[in-house]
Amino acid sequence: MRQHCDDTSADQAVGLDCAPGVAAARHSSHDHAVRAGADQRYLGIALGLIVAFMLVEVVVAATSGSLALLADAGHMLTDAGALAGAIWAARLAARPAQGAWTFGLKRAEILSAAVNGVTLLAVALLIGNEAIDRLLHPVPVEGAAMLAVAGVGIVVNVAATLVLARANRSSLNIEGAFQHILTDAFAFIATLVAGLVIVVTGLERADPIASLIVVALMLRASWKLLRASGRVLLEGAPDHVDLAEVRQHVLAVPRVLDIHDLHAWVVTSDLPALSAHVVVEDDAFRDGHAPVILDRLQRCIAEHFDVEHSSFQLEPARHEEHEAAVHKS
Repeated sequence: MRQHCDDTSADQAVGLDCAPGVAAARHSSHDHAVRAGADQRYLGIALGLIVAFMLVEVVVAATSGSLALLADAGHMLTDAGALAGAIWAARLAARPAQGAWTFGLKRAEILSAAVNGVTLLAVALLIGNEAIDRLLHPVPVEGAAMLAVAGVGIVVNVAATLVLARANRSSLNIEGAFQHILTDAFAFIATLVAGLVIVVTGLERADPIASLIVVALMLRASWKLLRASGRVLLEGAPDHVDLAEVRQHVLAVPRVLDIHDLHAWVVTSDLPALSAHVVVEDDAFRDGHAPVILDRLQRCIAEHFDVEHSSFQLEPARHEEHEAAVHKS
Protein backbone atom coordinates (compact mmCIF):
# COMPACT_ATOMS: atom_id res chain seq x y z
CA MET A 1 0.00 0.00 0.00
CA ARG A 2 1.42 3.36 -1.01
CA GLN A 3 1.90 5.90 1.76
CA HIS A 4 0.13 9.18 1.06
CA CYS A 5 2.08 12.40 0.60
CA ASP A 6 1.17 14.05 3.92
CA ASP A 7 4.35 12.99 5.74
CA THR A 8 5.71 16.21 7.24
CA SER A 9 9.18 14.69 7.63
CA ALA A 10 9.54 14.96 3.86
CA ASP A 11 9.63 18.77 4.16
CA GLN A 12 13.02 18.86 5.85
CA ALA A 13 15.53 21.06 4.04
CA VAL A 14 13.32 21.59 1.02
CA GLY A 15 15.75 24.03 -0.51
CA LEU A 16 18.79 21.87 0.19
CA ASP A 17 17.82 18.67 -1.62
CA CYS A 18 17.93 20.20 -5.13
CA ALA A 19 21.60 19.45 -5.81
CA PRO A 20 21.32 15.67 -5.29
CA GLY A 21 18.26 15.68 -7.52
CA VAL A 22 20.14 17.47 -10.29
CA ALA A 23 23.08 15.08 -9.95
CA ALA A 24 20.73 12.11 -10.14
CA ALA A 25 19.07 13.55 -13.23
CA ARG A 26 22.44 14.03 -14.92
CA HIS A 27 23.48 10.52 -14.01
CA SER A 28 20.20 9.17 -15.36
CA SER A 29 20.68 11.10 -18.62
CA HIS A 30 24.20 9.71 -19.00
CA ASP A 31 23.00 6.16 -18.32
CA HIS A 32 20.22 6.58 -20.88
CA ALA A 33 22.68 7.76 -23.54
CA VAL A 34 25.01 4.80 -22.89
CA ARG A 35 22.10 2.36 -22.96
CA ALA A 36 20.72 3.88 -26.19
CA GLY A 37 24.14 3.41 -27.86
CA ALA A 38 24.30 -0.22 -26.73
CA ASP A 39 20.76 -0.84 -27.96
CA GLN A 40 21.66 0.43 -31.42
CA ARG A 41 24.64 -1.94 -31.53
CA TYR A 42 22.41 -4.88 -30.58
CA LEU A 43 19.92 -3.89 -33.28
CA GLY A 44 22.75 -3.66 -35.83
CA ILE A 45 24.06 -7.13 -35.00
CA ALA A 46 20.58 -8.64 -35.27
CA LEU A 47 20.00 -6.85 -38.59
CA GLY A 48 23.20 -8.29 -40.07
CA LEU A 49 22.23 -11.84 -39.06
CA ILE A 50 18.71 -11.51 -40.47
CA VAL A 51 19.66 -9.97 -43.83
CA ALA A 52 22.39 -12.54 -44.51
CA PHE A 53 20.10 -15.48 -43.88
CA MET A 54 17.09 -13.92 -45.63
CA LEU A 55 18.97 -13.78 -48.93
CA VAL A 56 19.79 -17.48 -48.67
CA GLU A 57 16.21 -18.36 -47.76
CA VAL A 58 14.69 -16.52 -50.73
CA VAL A 59 16.83 -18.56 -53.12
CA VAL A 60 15.95 -21.88 -51.47
CA ALA A 61 12.23 -21.01 -51.25
CA ALA A 62 12.14 -20.21 -54.97
CA THR A 63 13.87 -23.46 -55.95
CA SER A 64 11.91 -25.71 -53.56
CA GLY A 65 8.45 -24.20 -54.08
CA SER A 66 7.83 -23.97 -50.33
CA LEU A 67 5.28 -21.36 -49.28
CA ALA A 68 6.32 -21.77 -45.65
CA LEU A 69 9.90 -20.84 -46.53
CA LEU A 70 8.69 -17.95 -48.68
CA ALA A 71 6.47 -16.84 -45.79
CA ASP A 72 9.45 -16.98 -43.46
CA ALA A 73 11.52 -15.00 -45.97
CA GLY A 74 8.76 -12.40 -46.25
CA HIS A 75 8.56 -12.19 -42.51
CA MET A 76 12.33 -11.85 -42.31
CA LEU A 77 12.13 -8.98 -44.81
CA THR A 78 9.77 -7.22 -42.41
CA ASP A 79 12.19 -8.16 -39.61
CA ALA A 80 15.00 -6.44 -41.48
CA GLY A 81 12.81 -3.40 -42.06
CA ALA A 82 11.76 -3.39 -38.43
CA LEU A 83 15.35 -3.54 -37.23
CA ALA A 84 16.50 -0.83 -39.65
CA GLY A 85 13.53 1.32 -38.66
CA ALA A 86 14.25 0.74 -34.98
CA ILE A 87 17.86 1.89 -35.43
CA TRP A 88 16.70 5.00 -37.29
CA ALA A 89 14.02 5.76 -34.69
CA ALA A 90 16.48 5.31 -31.81
CA ARG A 91 18.85 7.79 -33.42
CA LEU A 92 16.05 10.32 -33.91
CA ALA A 93 14.90 9.85 -30.32
CA ALA A 94 18.42 10.58 -29.08
CA ARG A 95 18.41 14.07 -30.59
CA PRO A 96 18.10 16.88 -28.03
CA ALA A 97 14.95 18.97 -27.72
CA GLN A 98 15.11 22.15 -29.77
CA GLY A 99 12.85 24.67 -31.47
CA ALA A 100 9.31 23.44 -31.96
CA TRP A 101 10.27 19.93 -30.83
CA THR A 102 10.03 20.56 -27.09
CA PHE A 103 10.36 16.86 -26.27
CA GLY A 104 12.86 16.23 -29.05
CA LEU A 105 11.88 13.41 -31.42
CA LYS A 106 11.32 10.78 -28.76
CA ARG A 107 7.96 9.80 -30.23
CA ALA A 108 9.83 8.42 -33.27
CA GLU A 109 10.31 5.20 -31.25
CA ILE A 110 6.54 4.88 -30.79
CA LEU A 111 5.90 5.51 -34.49
CA SER A 112 8.46 2.81 -35.31
CA ALA A 113 6.64 0.34 -33.07
CA ALA A 114 3.32 1.21 -34.71
CA VAL A 115 4.82 0.67 -38.18
CA ASN A 116 6.13 -2.70 -37.02
CA GLY A 117 2.63 -3.65 -35.93
CA VAL A 118 1.12 -2.60 -39.25
CA THR A 119 3.73 -4.46 -41.33
CA LEU A 120 3.20 -7.62 -39.30
CA LEU A 121 -0.54 -7.33 -39.91
CA ALA A 122 -0.13 -6.74 -43.67
CA VAL A 123 2.28 -9.65 -44.17
CA ALA A 124 0.04 -11.93 -42.07
CA LEU A 125 -2.97 -11.16 -44.26
CA LEU A 126 -1.02 -11.79 -47.49
CA ILE A 127 0.44 -15.08 -46.27
CA GLY A 128 -2.88 -16.18 -44.76
CA ASN A 129 -4.69 -15.69 -48.06
CA GLU A 130 -2.09 -17.71 -49.98
CA ALA A 131 -2.00 -20.43 -47.31
CA ILE A 132 -5.76 -20.94 -47.51
CA ASP A 133 -5.53 -21.22 -51.29
CA ARG A 134 -2.80 -23.86 -50.99
CA LEU A 135 -4.82 -25.78 -48.43
CA LEU A 136 -7.56 -26.07 -51.04
CA HIS A 137 -5.15 -26.65 -53.93
CA PRO A 138 -1.90 -28.30 -52.69
CA VAL A 139 1.30 -27.85 -54.70
CA PRO A 140 4.48 -29.99 -54.65
CA VAL A 141 6.97 -28.99 -51.95
CA GLU A 142 10.51 -30.25 -51.25
CA GLY A 143 10.40 -31.23 -47.59
CA ALA A 144 14.16 -31.83 -47.36
CA ALA A 145 14.92 -28.24 -48.40
CA MET A 146 12.44 -26.98 -45.82
CA LEU A 147 14.14 -29.03 -43.12
CA ALA A 148 17.61 -27.75 -43.98
CA VAL A 149 16.71 -24.08 -44.20
CA ALA A 150 14.41 -24.15 -41.19
CA GLY A 151 17.13 -25.77 -39.08
CA VAL A 152 19.62 -23.04 -39.93
CA GLY A 153 16.89 -20.41 -39.57
CA ILE A 154 16.17 -21.49 -36.01
CA VAL A 155 19.83 -21.05 -35.10
CA VAL A 156 20.03 -17.59 -36.75
CA ASN A 157 16.81 -16.32 -35.21
CA VAL A 158 17.62 -17.65 -31.75
CA ALA A 159 20.99 -15.88 -31.98
CA ALA A 160 19.30 -12.62 -33.04
CA THR A 161 16.69 -13.02 -30.29
CA LEU A 162 19.36 -13.50 -27.64
CA VAL A 163 21.16 -10.39 -28.89
CA LEU A 164 18.01 -8.26 -28.71
CA ALA A 165 17.07 -9.73 -25.33
CA ARG A 166 20.09 -7.84 -23.94
CA ALA A 167 18.67 -4.51 -25.14
CA ASN A 168 16.23 -2.32 -23.23
CA ARG A 169 12.90 -3.98 -23.97
CA SER A 170 11.02 -1.44 -21.87
CA SER A 171 11.38 0.69 -25.01
CA LEU A 172 8.41 -0.04 -27.26
CA ASN A 173 10.70 0.47 -30.23
CA ILE A 174 13.03 -2.32 -29.10
CA GLU A 175 10.09 -4.51 -28.11
CA GLY A 176 8.61 -4.13 -31.60
CA ALA A 177 11.81 -5.34 -33.23
CA PHE A 178 12.14 -8.12 -30.65
CA GLN A 179 8.61 -9.36 -31.37
CA HIS A 180 9.41 -9.55 -35.09
CA ILE A 181 12.48 -11.71 -34.45
CA LEU A 182 10.84 -13.89 -31.80
CA THR A 183 7.84 -14.57 -34.03
CA ASP A 184 10.17 -15.58 -36.84
CA ALA A 185 11.98 -18.02 -34.56
CA PHE A 186 8.69 -19.75 -33.78
CA ALA A 187 7.82 -19.66 -37.48
CA PHE A 188 10.98 -21.59 -38.34
CA ILE A 189 10.10 -24.21 -35.76
CA ALA A 190 6.70 -24.62 -37.46
CA THR A 191 8.43 -24.85 -40.84
CA LEU A 192 10.83 -27.49 -39.53
CA VAL A 193 7.92 -29.61 -38.31
CA ALA A 194 6.10 -29.15 -41.64
CA GLY A 195 9.20 -30.23 -43.57
CA LEU A 196 9.56 -33.30 -41.39
CA VAL A 197 5.90 -34.23 -41.95
CA ILE A 198 6.29 -33.86 -45.72
CA VAL A 199 9.45 -36.00 -45.80
CA VAL A 200 7.92 -38.74 -43.65
CA THR A 201 4.30 -38.78 -44.88
CA GLY A 202 4.28 -36.79 -48.12
CA LEU A 203 1.44 -34.61 -46.78
CA GLU A 204 1.92 -31.43 -48.79
CA ARG A 205 -0.79 -29.58 -46.88
CA ALA A 206 1.61 -29.47 -43.91
CA ASP A 207 3.30 -26.52 -45.64
CA PRO A 208 0.27 -24.16 -45.68
CA ILE A 209 -0.74 -25.36 -42.22
CA ALA A 210 2.66 -24.26 -40.92
CA SER A 211 2.14 -20.96 -42.74
CA LEU A 212 -1.17 -20.42 -40.94
CA ILE A 213 0.59 -20.99 -37.62
CA VAL A 214 3.04 -18.27 -38.63
CA VAL A 215 0.09 -16.03 -39.48
CA ALA A 216 -1.48 -16.57 -36.06
CA LEU A 217 1.80 -15.61 -34.35
CA MET A 218 2.10 -12.51 -36.54
CA LEU A 219 -1.43 -11.39 -35.73
CA ARG A 220 -0.82 -11.81 -32.00
CA ALA A 221 2.41 -9.79 -32.10
CA SER A 222 0.79 -7.15 -34.32
CA TRP A 223 -2.14 -6.68 -31.94
CA LYS A 224 0.17 -6.24 -28.94
CA LEU A 225 2.30 -3.63 -30.70
CA LEU A 226 -0.64 -1.68 -32.15
CA ARG A 227 -2.46 -1.66 -28.83
CA ALA A 228 0.59 -0.43 -26.90
CA SER A 229 1.67 2.18 -29.47
CA GLY A 230 -1.92 3.32 -29.97
CA ARG A 231 -2.28 3.95 -26.23
CA VAL A 232 0.77 6.24 -26.34
CA LEU A 233 -0.22 8.05 -29.54
CA LEU A 234 -3.76 8.62 -28.23
CA GLU A 235 -2.34 10.12 -25.01
CA GLY A 236 -3.63 7.41 -22.69
CA ALA A 237 -2.45 7.45 -19.08
CA PRO A 238 0.47 5.12 -18.25
CA ASP A 239 -0.57 1.66 -17.07
CA HIS A 240 1.08 2.17 -13.68
CA VAL A 241 -0.57 5.54 -12.97
CA ASP A 242 -4.04 5.37 -11.39
CA LEU A 243 -5.47 8.90 -11.68
CA ALA A 244 -7.91 8.33 -8.82
CA GLU A 245 -4.98 7.38 -6.60
CA VAL A 246 -3.02 10.41 -7.80
CA ARG A 247 -5.92 12.61 -6.68
CA GLN A 248 -5.90 10.99 -3.25
CA HIS A 249 -2.17 11.58 -2.85
CA VAL A 250 -2.36 15.21 -3.95
CA LEU A 251 -5.32 16.00 -1.72
CA ALA A 252 -3.44 14.49 1.24
CA VAL A 253 -0.77 17.19 1.00
CA PRO A 254 -1.32 19.82 3.73
CA ARG A 255 -2.93 23.10 2.55
CA VAL A 256 -4.11 21.57 -0.73
CA LEU A 257 -7.86 22.12 -1.20
CA ASP A 258 -8.61 20.63 -4.60
CA ILE A 259 -7.15 19.33 -7.87
CA HIS A 260 -8.52 19.60 -11.39
CA ASP A 261 -7.39 19.51 -15.03
CA LEU A 262 -5.39 16.38 -14.18
CA HIS A 263 -3.67 14.74 -17.15
CA ALA A 264 -1.18 11.89 -17.44
CA TRP A 265 0.36 10.60 -20.64
CA VAL A 266 3.45 8.95 -22.07
CA VAL A 267 5.82 10.88 -24.33
CA THR A 268 7.76 7.70 -25.13
CA SER A 269 8.28 4.34 -23.46
CA ASP A 270 10.47 5.58 -20.59
CA LEU A 271 9.09 9.13 -20.24
CA PRO A 272 5.70 9.35 -18.51
CA ALA A 273 4.42 12.85 -17.74
CA LEU A 274 1.73 14.40 -15.57
CA SER A 275 0.20 17.86 -15.15
CA ALA A 276 -2.56 19.35 -12.99
CA HIS A 277 -4.04 22.51 -11.53
CA VAL A 278 -3.85 22.39 -7.74
CA VAL A 279 -5.96 24.69 -5.56
CA VAL A 280 -4.21 25.67 -2.31
CA GLU A 281 -5.06 27.92 0.64
CA ASP A 282 -4.73 31.62 -0.12
CA ASP A 283 -2.34 32.08 2.80
CA ALA A 284 0.17 29.71 1.15
CA PHE A 285 1.00 32.43 -1.37
CA ARG A 286 1.39 35.10 1.29
CA ASP A 287 3.53 33.16 3.77
CA GLY A 288 5.88 31.68 1.15
CA HIS A 289 4.68 28.10 1.61
CA ALA A 290 3.67 27.62 -2.06
CA PRO A 291 7.18 26.48 -3.16
CA VAL A 292 7.17 23.92 -0.32
CA ILE A 293 3.84 22.53 -1.54
CA LEU A 294 5.14 22.37 -5.12
CA ASP A 295 8.30 20.50 -4.04
CA ARG A 296 6.25 18.04 -2.04
CA LEU A 297 3.82 17.39 -4.90
CA GLN A 298 6.58 16.72 -7.40
CA ARG A 299 8.49 14.52 -4.96
CA CYS A 300 5.30 12.60 -4.19
CA ILE A 301 4.50 11.89 -7.84
CA ALA A 302 8.09 10.86 -8.56
CA GLU A 303 8.39 8.53 -5.57
CA HIS A 304 4.94 6.95 -5.55
CA PHE A 305 4.12 6.83 -9.26
CA ASP A 306 7.59 6.86 -10.89
CA VAL A 307 6.77 10.00 -12.91
CA GLU A 308 9.74 12.36 -12.96
CA HIS A 309 8.24 14.85 -15.41
CA SER A 310 5.36 16.55 -13.58
CA SER A 311 4.01 20.10 -13.85
CA PHE A 312 1.64 21.68 -11.33
CA GLN A 313 -0.10 25.02 -11.53
CA LEU A 314 -0.78 26.25 -8.00
CA GLU A 315 -3.72 28.60 -7.72
CA PRO A 316 -6.00 30.16 -5.06
CA ALA A 317 -9.61 29.03 -4.85
CA ARG A 318 -10.89 32.29 -6.35
CA HIS A 319 -8.92 31.64 -9.56
CA GLU A 320 -11.24 28.83 -10.66
CA GLU A 321 -14.01 31.23 -11.68
CA HIS A 322 -11.66 32.69 -14.32
CA GLU A 323 -10.88 29.34 -15.94
CA ALA A 324 -12.53 27.94 -19.02
CA ALA A 325 -14.75 24.90 -18.58
CA VAL A 326 -12.14 22.67 -20.20
CA HIS A 327 -9.82 23.30 -17.22
CA LYS A 328 -12.32 22.30 -14.54
CA SER A 329 -12.47 18.55 -15.08
